[in-house]
Amino acid sequence: MIARSLRWRLLVGAAGAIFAALALAWLAMSYLFEAHVERRVEADLIQHGRELVAGLSRDAAGVLIVDPAPYDPRFERPSSGLYWQVSQGDTTLRSRSLWDEAMAPNESLNASDWTTGDVAGPFAQKLVFVGRRVSLGEAGAPIQVMLGADHAAVTAARGEFARDLALFLGLLWVVLSAATLVQVQLGLKPLDDVCAALSEMQGHAGVRLETEDYPTEAEPLAQAINALADARQRDTEQARRRASDLAHSLKTPLAALAAQSRRAREAGATDAADGLDRAIEAARCAVERELARTRMAAEQDAAHAPAGPVIDRLVAVVERTEAGQKLIFENTLGNTVLPLSETALMELAGPLLENAARFARAHVRVKGDEHHLCIEDDGPGLSERQAAEALRHGKRLDERAAGHGLGLAIARDVAEMSGGVLALERSTLGGLRAGIRWAPNRPALRA
Repeated sequence: MIARSLRWRLLVGAAGAIFAALALAWLAMSYLFEAHVERRVEADLIQHGRELVAGLSRDAAGVLIVDPAPYDPRFERPSSGLYWQVSQGDTTLRSRSLWDEAMAPNESLNASDWTTGDVAGPFAQKLVFVGRRVSLGEAGAPIQVMLGADHAAVTAARGEFARDLALFLGLLWVVLSAATLVQVQLGLKPLDDVCAALSEMQGHAGVRLETEDYPTEAEPLAQAINALADARQRDTEQARRRASDLAHSLKTPLAALAAQSRRAREAGATDAADGLDRAIEAARCAVERELARTRMAAEQDAAHAPAGPVIDRLVAVVERTEAGQKLIFENTLGNTVLPLSETALMELAGPLLENAARFARAHVRVKGDEHHLCIEDDGPGLSERQAAEALRHGKRLDERAAGHGLGLAIARDVAEMSGGVLALERSTLGGLRAGIRWAPNRPALRA
């Protein structure tokens, strides 16, 4: 599903790209923070180093001394993580924090500026190191001034900063992903509008997309859809006209054949007349069915009228028949609007009402809502096998009854053309229940 969804692909791609960018930012910012903290430590060490150099002197005996020594409580606490050391030849002065350890002499020190870096220190500690060579003006070996601070403090500061930064960047990722969702929704909205417009076009063949309502990028798509719809409508209308013309042109030859069949029967050729009647009836079924579909196609863009009054008019016709005179008809549809035109509703409900009146004992009921139509009776009903057979094109429910069984086939065609499904089931009245159901929010499907 995700692989086929443009929306999800954009969201997942953007969220992944944002995550990767923020992850790289987290690594880079953590490194920069560590470098900044290390520079701050080096600056503090250089400040202590300047104090140390300022206190260098020799006593009356010429012995190298530091007075005053740099002040920081950590210089007095053994293994505190802050150390200083002054060495010249065999003479070494160091802070109390070094205790009996010493920092290794560094030959890379220069006299012009402080040397900085990381070195291995006492007590198995890694040190942030600064050092410099100085002289007191007399000839002799230069004095090495070295200071160091435990790098663990820098590492700990980086870890705390990285955790806080990860939390912040995680929240930022959520916010940016939500913003991406909004952006994708807004960006794909024209496609949703196109889908909605296409659904409307399915229900009304004359509807077209308003190209000026779409962004510049989507306007060519709307124009292409309109062009396709125009071409399809032209082809469909031409095909319907040809089908209608053909159906009408066949009615006269069929009437002539029926007359020939009657004359053959009067002449005693009963078997030949029966075969001819069956062929005529099959051809008439096809013609009537095609004419019904053509009438529906011509009305496919008509407004959907309330179903109750249409059913009342059909009931008034059925009540005049011999079967309908003895029945009670119940119509509860009222102003319910079904998803098909008035003509289509008459084509759909007419055969079902006639069938119900033919087999009902006393009661025919019509009910439903905007997505459902039900016509049921209290007749003998049908088994599941009989119901399936009855929906076959031209299959009659009762071979003894008059008619050619075309009504249910037409009703099924109308239901399918309007996007519905016709089902024959057992009614709560005891007889047959013919139900047509349309999916909610589903546009009508046109042939």
